[in-house]
Amino acid sequence: MNHYFADFIDDLRSTHRDNLVSVVLYGSAAAGDFVPRQSDYNILVALKKIGPADLRNAQACIREWTRLGNPVPVYFTESELQNAADVFPIEFHQMTVAHKVLFGPDVLAGLNISDKFLRLQTEYELRSKLIQLRRQYIPASASVDGLKRLMGESLASFAALFRAVLIIGGQTPPATKPEIVAQTVKHLQIDGASFEKIFDIRENSLTVKLDEMSANALFGEYMEQIEKVIDAVDAAGK
Repeated sequence: MNHYFADFIDDLRSTHRDNLVSVVLYGSAAAGDFVPRQSDYNILVALKKIGPADLRNAQACIREWTRLGNPVPVYFTESELQNAADVFPIEFHQMTVAHKVLFGPDVLAGLNISDKFLRLQTEYELRSKLIQLRRQYIPASASVDGLKRLMGESLASFAALFRAVLIIGGQTPPATKPEIVAQTVKHLQIDGASFEKIFDIRENSLTVKLDEMSANALFGEYMEQIEKVIDAVDAAGK
């Protein structure tokens, strides 16, 4: 892993020089459930200050990084990290639990993450993703491969939010997405069979065979369980 990032770190150091504070890998790759060709290498870059010139100068190294199929890193100043932790509790909970420092100090250590808005943000994000899932189903339902891809990609996003669902319920979330989903299923006492099938599809998409009827039936079961999770989060605020 360190070898994969070495050139990118060198490029960032050359670009930002003394302004570069830290580079941190977070998300599935840091948690240990990275799926090749599906998961992303999510990078946080912390600078002392951020102006238009700092971002403009990063264009060359970021262009090469994204050419390899990686998303554009998220940029924060060192001071912003502490100030933003209470506004984005889901994201910062995920980052602090699963991250790997690639350069500099651990800027995520010791962050004061307020859970004041955690339930509201979690319900908002879950409902938004469910609405998006329904919209994406319309074109995806034209083929079995389209449905398999949609279910695999969307469950990874929902699983990241399930971490917050567990925290709201007073649970300590595990690191990997399958473990998070399994614990959420147990905690909320819902049916996790559809989630297990979709994780299998996500990891073995070429070998898992589904016909059109079974793929659509699986999607229906999947959406039903997502709705139950949302209902549980909504009930926690009443």
